[in-house]
Amino acid sequence: MLEITKKRLKNKDEMISSLQNDVIKKDKRISEQSTAIMRLQEQLKLALDRQFGKKSEKRPVDDPQAMLFDEADLPVDQKEIDEEEETITIPSHERKSKKGRKPLPENLPRIRKEYDLSAEEKVCDCGCEMRCIGETTSEQLDYIPARIQVIVHARKKYACKACESCMKEAAMPALPIPKSIATANLLSQVCISKFEDYLPLYRQERIFQRVGVDIPRATLANWVIKCADLLKPLYRLLHDRIVEGDVASADETRVQVLNEPNREAHKKSYMWCFSGGPPKEIAYLYKYSIERSSDIPFIFLEDFEGYLHADGYAGYDALVKKALAQNNKNISLVGCWYHVRRKFIEAEKVSEKEGLATEAIRMIRKLAKIEDKIKHLKPEGIKNARRKQAKPVILKFKAWLDKNIIHVPPQSILGKAMGYALNQWAKLLRYLEDGRLHISNNHTERAIKPFVIGRKNWIFCSSVKGAEAAAIIYSLIETCKAHKINASDYLAYAFENLPTADTLEKLELLLPFNVDPARIIR
Repeated sequence: MLEITKKRLKNKDEMISSLQNDVIKKDKRISEQSTAIMRLQEQLKLALDRQFGKKSEKRPVDDPQAMLFDEADLPVDQKEIDEEEETITIPSHERKSKKGRKPLPENLPRIRKEYDLSAEEKVCDCGCEMRCIGETTSEQLDYIPARIQVIVHARKKYACKACESCMKEAAMPALPIPKSIATANLLSQVCISKFEDYLPLYRQERIFQRVGVDIPRATLANWVIKCADLLKPLYRLLHDRIVEGDVASADETRVQVLNEPNREAHKKSYMWCFSGGPPKEIAYLYKYSIERSSDIPFIFLEDFEGYLHADGYAGYDALVKKALAQNNKNISLVGCWYHVRRKFIEAEKVSEKEGLATEAIRMIRKLAKIEDKIKHLKPEGIKNARRKQAKPVILKFKAWLDKNIIHVPPQSILGKAMGYALNQWAKLLRYLEDGRLHISNNHTERAIKPFVIGRKNWIFCSSVKGAEAAAIIYSLIETCKAHKINASDYLAYAFENLPTADTLEKLELLLPFNVDPARIIR
């Protein structure tokens, strides 16, 4: 009887242990499912925000959304951050009141139209003839549609009647594209319309048809490729400027090329953008590639040594290792604080109220304010100011990350944002080392943005040659923008002079930062 009782108790203990194990497994499964549901809900909110929400990352100081929450809901650390925010005093000045619309540019041609009274109206009621004492003028802005004209090149011929064996013909200037009907001005217009105004060639074809000229898009595409070939020497010189310096930047975006050898049409390729060079000779260069491998920046920056601004893409870490192992070149990656901020902004968008994400954004915003205040200083002054003002904020941010990351699910959007910041920490600190470095890689992102906008209009490149031509022409246009040069006038000037630029000295004079803006105005 005792043995039966013991056996029953043993069975009960095993049953209780089994039930407890089942409960533990179910709790674990519920926890995993809750985490997965939370992650999916965050991804859905973020996807909806990307589709329908505002694209801007700017957050006004007096954000009406922030006023929906009482200050007591903010963490204690956040209150300390707000109290430490410096008050920026703007010097008093007289504000000019707005009076009417902005005047029209003085350099525009004026066509004067006069309106006078009739002879009968010039006679006063008293019978005397009135005299003109002045006039009232107003201006309207007129538009003259684009005018197409034909330039006829007449080359005089001369012959000797005495011997009848000698004949000479006057020479004409070298053409940008030999035997082509396109002038430098027309080629510039086609390139600017496609790469700066985002007009696909089929739309340009229709525009030319409206003014009575039929230029097939195949011809336009051929002109674009020939223009890129013409600009290649300048493209190589800009590349030399970047690798000769010791501060550069890199970024990349996707592009689709339909007729790529041995590849399916739907596969994505990449357009890289590099920038760098001396401050007065900053160059922006696009480079097309079928892949996003570290081999691309490694080949492009083969002779480069110094600081490289980049995002958190692992390919740049591989680039650093390759450069040191194969070329014995030291490349130091500089992280982008605004990439970190962007991830916390995404976390803030999926959260229900202000919290940790908002804290992080405000601390990074404080770093941005410091940069705005010291940007007028020389590099050495910027370096000293950063170490004095920005470094304490950065160290506080690091302590904040270490304290809070253990309380946040790693797979949540906030957890990923914190993890990204910690993984990039050594690179994020590097901008403190040199006043020439930037707090972010936004300057290169702004340069690659025109390509992204253009891609939304023309969607894809038809061939590899077309993608490479786009890279070259975009490079010259973005470099012009960086030096505040009118890209349309510059390209016309370059196309006209490149055929006769047969020496390195002549090519150097045609680089955007070496041309005199007054000389290239058409």
